Amino acid sequence: MRIEDDIKLDYCDVLIRPKRSELTSRKDVSLERIFKFKDGKEWTGVPIVAANMDTTGTVEMAKILSLNNMLTCLSKHINYIDAMNYDKKNMAVSFGMSERDKEMLFDEHMMASTTSKYTEDIDFFCLDVANGYSQKFIDFVKEVHEKWPDKILIAGNVVTAEMTEALLLAGADIIKIGIGPGSVCTTRKVAGIGFPQLSAVMECADAAHGLGGFIMADGGCQSPGDVSKAFGGGADFVMLGGRLAGHEECAGEVVTDDCGASYKVFYGMSSDTAMEKHNGGVATYRASEGKTVKVPYRGSVDNTLQQILGGVRSACTYSGARTIKQLPKCTTFVRVNRQLNTIFGNE
Repeated sequence: MRIEDDIKLDYCDVLIRPKRSELTSRKDVSLERIFKFKDGKEWTGVPIVAANMDTTGTVEMAKILSLNNMLTCLSKHINYIDAMNYDKKNMAVSFGMSERDKEMLFDEHMMASTTSKYTEDIDFFCLDVANGYSQKFIDFVKEVHEKWPDKILIAGNVVTAEMTEALLLAGADIIKIGIGPGSVCTTRKVAGIGFPQLSAVMECADAAHGLGGFIMADGGCQSPGDVSKAFGGGADFVMLGGRLAGHEECAGEVVTDDCGASYKVFYGMSSDTAMEKHNGGVATYRASEGKTVKVPYRGSVDNTLQQILGGVRSACTYSGARTIKQLPKCTTFVRVNRQLNTIFGNE
């Protein structure tokens, strides 16, 4: 047993200090970024990503985000055939390590009949497991990279520099960072495992950039300002789940309760709901590590995206960053005891 005494930070523990800026308007900020990956692969877009959860990683969400040149990681349980008629440049196909997923990735007969139909024009594969710390997962990433060298591989989740480096060296291009920060994740409570998200982003970004790789901050953004803090901390991409939940483009029906309030159901992918839906229930050797919540129905995701993009542009103008890529270089974090005046609530 050992204890690390240095302080680790979440987004709520800091604010970005404003600096003198020559920008005269938020319109002067460019949020698009050109990414150049290994083997000559490239992608240009706004690096905000819809999470590959059942409710948010939908084709409908991808259609709207793609109009803003943003990326959607489709749920691994989606019917990918539904995505074939849409612009796949801004979509990622998600895989875990189940036997079905391995067949789709490696079995020649399965690939010929199904996988090639919807991966032909898709540049991104998202290799997603709850615990990215196993040697088995590192080997899996290496196998996928060798089989699909032309794909941009997103792999995770991890929260430490050494595993970020290990996955990059195994062939991944983007490492997904976050264990426990999500709004419907209970891993920190159930297992006692995790890492404060801002510190995880900063430490993993430092490791990834030294190897020419990239990171995707996954979870913990409670407001548009937290998205700016993630980018300021060195994240190359920011993945959102709860911030995009409850919208028309999310999976599930709009439900109206007895009081007339409308909502949509949102759940973690390790929750009772998800495991009952996809695995027939929670296995006897494990516990649920997610929860199911009712999110007030919020209509189209367009307004939420405008809030998020406007917030990041504002952060850039306050700190003097002309592009989203410049934001980390212009960011100085100030540790705070309280960041909001909540006399009229938290909204």
